Order: sequence, then structure tokens, then C-alpha cells
Amino acid sequence: MSPGRGAFLVLEGPEGSGKSTLGSGLAARLRQAGHDPVLVREPGGTPVAEALRGALLEKGVAWSPEAELLFMVTARADLVRRVIRPALEAGRVVLSDRFDLSTRAYQGAGRGVDPDRLEWLNNVATEGLQPDLTLVLDLPSEIGLARQVAAGKDQDRLDRESADFHCRIAEFYRAAEGTGILHLDATLSAADLEQVAWQAVQAVVTG
Repeated sequence: MSPGRGAFLVLEGPEGSGKSTLGSGLAARLRQAGHDPVLVREPGGTPVAEALRGALLEKGVAWSPEAELLFMVTARADLVRRVIRPALEAGRVVLSDRFDLSTRAYQGAGRGVDPDRLEWLNNVATEGLQPDLTLVLDLPSEIGLARQVAAGKDQDRLDRESADFHCRIAEFYRAAEGTGILHLDATLSAADLEQVAWQAVQAVVTG
């Protein structure tokens, strides 16, 4: 966490990997450590992005891969410009449930969108912003989907996609590499997963 700039933390992973639970735990720990984190989700986080989220996840609506991609990056562009960048410039810690890696996973590996086109649009949406730390929660897709069923989650349009679609996404996440990416075993208990994640977060926000 460099002087004059906050820290940008992102949680990524397939459906049912425990991002929301982990995010809540990390946010509580950040507050206990004296931070005032800004919590956002993708798609969402602004009135524009939340409206797009509602359209994207609506059941029974058919989307082309390209249209889905455009809605995702439009929502991201608004969130970056209106919330994430101002918070970082104010020295805040931003904790996001998903960011650009999700687009490469869902619209890239899942939908098969051309990677060059996808990366160009992603870069426009993020304005080149990269997370300081991306925690990828690795979990077999069948376990994640079973968790959702057991929890009684109301399945949205993406949840209802084929098993092959979700398998491609989980495999993409397991293979993801890059600066600031750290893989975590999402089969750990929620408490153990939070403890491992917190150690990584501490190294960033106090560095």
C-alpha cells in the first residue's frame, strides 16, 4: 500500500466458492485494523452498474456472448470511474467481489469470446487499473454448484448455465497467473480460509 494511494483487493472464483462469506470476514478484520474499506461487487456498485446487473442476471433472457461482454465492461467502467479510483486516490482500501479476471473467466473461457477483443474492452473499462492483490478461490465446479443448492440460493441466469460452462470457468481460475494473483483452497473451512486470506491482505495493506 503505497503512500497517498489506497489498496485494491479483489476476490475471484467460480460459483459457490465462498467469496461473499470471505469478503464479509475480511471487511470486518480491516475495520478492526483501523481501515474503512469500500466494498463493491461486480457487476454493480453504482446505479448504472446495478441496473445492468439486473438485466444481465434476469432468468429466461437470452444474451449473445458479445452483448453480455459489453454490458459487463460498461458496468465495470462506471464502477471504476465513479467509485474505485476516487476511493483509492483518497487512500481507502477497496475490496471488490470480482473484477476483470471474471470477464476473462466467464465471457472468455465460458462463452468463447475472442481474447484479443475481450482484453481491449477490459482495458478500456479499467483504464489500466490493476488490483494490488487478487485472491482466487479454487473449487471444483460441481462442489460449488452443490453448495448453492444446499444453501437454497435462488439461481440466476448464469447459475443455470450448463455444467460444462461452469467447469470451463473453474478450470480457467485454477490456471490463472499474473502479478498479484494468489490461489487459495476454497475447500478449507470458512474460518481457515479467512485466516489464510487475511495474512495475504495484511501484507498488502501494511506494506
